[in-house]
Amino acid sequence: MKAEEPSVVRIPKPTKLARARRLGYKAKQGVVVVRVRVRKGGRRKPRPSRGRKPKRMGVLKFTPGKSLQWMAEERAARKYPNLEVLNSYWVASDGKYEYYEVIMIDPHHPVIKSDPQLSQIKAKGRVFRGLTSAGKKARGLRA
Repeated sequence: MKAEEPSVVRIPKPTKLARARRLGYKAKQGVVVVRVRVRKGGRRKPRPSRGRKPKRMGVLKFTPGKSLQWMAEERAARKYPNLEVLNSYWVASDGKYEYYEVIMIDPHHPVIKSDPQLSQIKAKGRVFRGLTSAGKKARGLRA
């Protein structure tokens, strides 16, 4: 994690190899690991310009329905539209950012198609429909 790198960057191999392997990572063609930086804290909502009591502004204590991890997965999926998100895990955090590594696969790659576990991932845009582990947790389908 360099100081001036982009918020979504592809890395050659996982930082936490044991964690990545538990979540489905395999060191083969068609499997990509991406590190994503997401800003910590409550979500910043623009303050309405006029016409409300301060209590009804909806600015303070605004809680989103998504976790930072789910947002990181979505950003990775937008950056690499030909890949599908398999899973993700927390890597590090500092005072301003959380860092997640997202495991992505190319569902059209011949090596992935011939793999019995990874070939099951065919759904297009599964991260945007809340089908990853972080998405299911936010939807209340996982503890």
